[in-house]
Amino acid sequence: MRISRFYQIQKTLLQFGLDELIPQQWQPWYARLARHSLFWLRNRHPDQPVGVRLRLALQSLGPVWIKFGQMLSTRRDLFPAHLADELAKLQDKVPPFDGQLAQQRIEQALELSSIEQLFDNFDTVPLASASIAQVHTARLRLADGELADVVIKVIRPGIRQQILADLALMDTLAEAAARFLPDGKRLRPREVVQEYRKTILDELDLQREAANAIQLRRNFDGSDSLYIPFVYSDYSRANVMVMERIYGIPVSDIAALQAQGTDMELLAKRGVEVFFTQVFRDSFFHADMHPGNIFVSRETPANPKYIGIDCGIVGTLNAEDKRYLAENFVAFFNRDYKKVAQLHVDSGWVPAHTKVEEFESAIRTVCEPIFQKPLVEISFGHVLLNLFNTARRFEMQVQPQLVLLQKTLLYIEGLGRQLYPQLDLWKTAKPFLENWVKQQVGLPAIWRQVKENLPFWAEKLPQMPNLLHLYLEQGPKQQRALLQQLAQLQQQQQRSKTQIVAATFAAACLISASIVAVFSSLPLAVGLLMLSAAFAIKALR
Repeated sequence: MRISRFYQIQKTLLQFGLDELIPQQWQPWYARLARHSLFWLRNRHPDQPVGVRLRLALQSLGPVWIKFGQMLSTRRDLFPAHLADELAKLQDKVPPFDGQLAQQRIEQALELSSIEQLFDNFDTVPLASASIAQVHTARLRLADGELADVVIKVIRPGIRQQILADLALMDTLAEAAARFLPDGKRLRPREVVQEYRKTILDELDLQREAANAIQLRRNFDGSDSLYIPFVYSDYSRANVMVMERIYGIPVSDIAALQAQGTDMELLAKRGVEVFFTQVFRDSFFHADMHPGNIFVSRETPANPKYIGIDCGIVGTLNAEDKRYLAENFVAFFNRDYKKVAQLHVDSGWVPAHTKVEEFESAIRTVCEPIFQKPLVEISFGHVLLNLFNTARRFEMQVQPQLVLLQKTLLYIEGLGRQLYPQLDLWKTAKPFLENWVKQQVGLPAIWRQVKENLPFWAEKLPQMPNLLHLYLEQGPKQQRALLQQLAQLQQQQQRSKTQIVAATFAAACLISASIVAVFSSLPLAVGLLMLSAAFAIKALR
């Protein structure tokens, strides 16, 4: 299965002529010879531009590859415009499956005899079609007789088997990379694939997505920055989800945003603030923020608000990773590269034997040139490549729990570059992070922890007198028992030492008896043998 899928991937890439994307200088003679030997896998679309061929190839390979193309579409600093424009079509213009089949799956999931039993105006033509699911519009009959505009999301039929096949192949490739590549252990490909496996399989469960959307909506209830549509959880199943229909402007439609007078600078800043709020305030962030999943409200363009959909992939961070990340960001913004290096050592992201001064110098070399520049002049893609080389030099391990965060940061940068190229990312993010770090240390943090633990302490307070009496009563007994155990342990250790010494002498006498019996008198040998036996008996006691 894995071999056949690997061949299918190679066949697809070659039949769409994507080997043209590899520069000639990166193709050694044996690679060119191997390509020419595959004469039956020629480019079958020579009349199509390379961008179109790339998009079609990723579409034909399935959701794992489509999502990869979605991420690449936001990196216009790394790819020519004609490639980025074509990859952007993967965000919500994937070829749909049959609308009648979608209707049947909705009826089966919700146990309806007919779609009209619950919905009016169901449209079999999908509103949008993505890599894993597609959405249809309808009007939901509410309990009070009112009608609500909704969208119904339906998982593509047969998609799980295709994803599992790709994941099996990725497991094999990760195993090979970990074993044979020089950086295999440091990059931890097996752990990264396992993290990706969990993420994409979770996305196939629409009940999980519904729960994520409900949580995000609660986190930003009343916010001026982000709106999450309402989910009708009573009508949501593993393969079907019903949610409020929104009428925003796609965040990638810059012309429409400008035409309605949207404050583009404020919109870009709020994108950064929303991301850092999700990560550091809530520890729960939307991790699939490509332009196809983000809209802008048509209301109050001078005070723009994001609308987020497709919450199938979310990321979480534990307290330790969150604190280290925040302190790293603040130190980075303050150009305190020594602290950045020390934090990497303290967190275990680089080996403990790393020389902090050398690591500090390497980070400064990569990062110092990017400060005090607008976003339009900074290529974060090139910075990431330089940091990757630095990480390789200092044996920095990939952190699988941060992969989603890194991907989301790429999306955020891509959006910021499209919306407002002059955005000062550092100036926007630094005050937020500094304030968050201050809240985690000092008296405010202590007082917050006291308030959080107060209910627990109040519950245990009535038990304190009994617990104190029990400790005072049992304490001396436990101390005496511990002293007896220590005395027994000392006796056992002394006995072990005596046995070792006796066994050593027994062996020495036995060897000496053997030598004396051969080269000297027999009576002396018998005496040494008896002495050896005596020491052996003592060693066995």
